[in-house]
Amino acid sequence: MPVTDAPGKARALYDARRTRVPIPPFTDDDPSLGMADGYAVQRELIQLLLADGDTIVGHKVGLTSKAMQTMVGVDSPDHGPVLASTIYRDGDTIDLDSFIAPKIEAEIVFVLGERLVGPGVTLLQARAAIAGAVAGMEIVDSRIADWRIKLADTVADLASNGAMATSSNVVPLGGWDPRLVGMTLTRNGELIDSGAGAAALGDPVAVVAWLANTLGEVGVALEPGHLIMTGALHAAVPMTPGDVFRAEFDRLGPVTIRVGDTQ
Repeated sequence: MPVTDAPGKARALYDARRTRVPIPPFTDDDPSLGMADGYAVQRELIQLLLADGDTIVGHKVGLTSKAMQTMVGVDSPDHGPVLASTIYRDGDTIDLDSFIAPKIEAEIVFVLGERLVGPGVTLLQARAAIAGAVAGMEIVDSRIADWRIKLADTVADLASNGAMATSSNVVPLGGWDPRLVGMTLTRNGELIDSGAGAAALGDPVAVVAWLANTLGEVGVALEPGHLIMTGALHAAVPMTPGDVFRAEFDRLGPVTIRVGDTQ
């Protein structure tokens, strides 16, 4: 049975994004809601955001680690669009007032060089379509109160995507393996976590193939220039005013963001 009132749920999320006032989980009222219901709401929400003049410049994939899948109770990732209005660059200052309950995650981001259309995309085809990789950080945020999310809630909420920051150094994939890329994350100069590319579905390139095949089933292609966020390499870290986060990746180099001080 289709989710009840997907447009209404999408409007509630849309308003929460605009007002920065979170809403209760949809699954509180209907615990039976699942992934398909979440995507039905997500599609409605995307249309509202695009109607405001925003554009899709890529996609994020979440729940790419076994630990996160186990926590949410699923055996596959989820996905959501990356919107042009949410892109930051290396060194930018991010205003926490733009979010509700933001956390930061470091991850490998791929830049597509060729159109990729599923289903049937193989790992080799995905790798060939990638122009290169950049160091990235995702700001995850939840329009659902207190991060009390179940699967349908986070999927509906654009997979809890808030924003992203990337370095400008695009590194072609020739001669190195994204699975083996090590990453360290520091906050105000102190090491707080580390990870490796293999944390993302065993291989970040496999994330791109999975996404192309999943979107292909609903007639959506990955386009040249799209940014593909391949999933966190560590546990999400809360952000506080004045923090400076720096993620340093083998091969890819660093990406840094600053959190604005409150007035």
